[in-house]
Amino acid sequence: MNKITQLVLTAGIALAMSATACATPTLAQTATTPNAAPTVATTSGLSAAEIEGLVFMREEEKLAHDVYLALYARWNLPIFQNIAQSEQSHTDAVKTLLDRYGIADPTSTRTGVFTNATLQQLYDQLVAQGNQSLADALRVGAAIEEIDILDLKTRSAQTDKADIEQVYDNLMRGSRNHLRSFVAQLQSQTGATYVPQHLTQAEYDAIINSNTESGSPGGLGQANGRRGGWR
Repeated sequence: MNKITQLVLTAGIALAMSATACATPTLAQTATTPNAAPTVATTSGLSAAEIEGLVFMREEEKLAHDVYLALYARWNLPIFQNIAQSEQSHTDAVKTLLDRYGIADPTSTRTGVFTNATLQQLYDQLVAQGNQSLADALRVGAAIEEIDILDLKTRSAQTDKADIEQVYDNLMRGSRNHLRSFVAQLQSQTGATYVPQHLTQAEYDAIINSNTESGSPGGLGQANGRRGGWR
């Protein structure tokens, strides 16, 4: 498990938006960190790190989708339903890569159910946090997008396959747009100002102070390839 996966484990701490500390142990306090995946080549033509990245991002994008559906059911605010639809296209784009490289899909067809135990814990924790208040729900959404951006950056740095990079780059663009939307909704719906929980202040400001980005939500290339000629 790499550094950014460890960051995901701390989300329960950072998502305590109401300024009171949670009395129960957090994921970060109870988790252990196994050795990082080796970078040996596999029969798929990808390194173990590339495979682990695709498998993890498939479920992480599903986590965002499923959390937003749960929060839409609780608060009936359209942003959650709209971004959940976008997250479905994100996880579908990663699924296409899994199929292309012959990697087994880890995801369950059941909403809120995950093969990765850490993501299962995180889903349960985020939904519980988001159910506390509308402000908490919108902060959960923004935090998920921050985590997604950081994870995608790390996974992109682990590959030299242009089709994988292209998908990751497009998913990062979508997550930046989603972050902007959740921050704006938090302000308009509750009057609260969002404080970044995972990005640095400089990284956060660069996103929030820039315009909405356009492009395909999945952006999947038509063939395998390395860097060059795809951008």
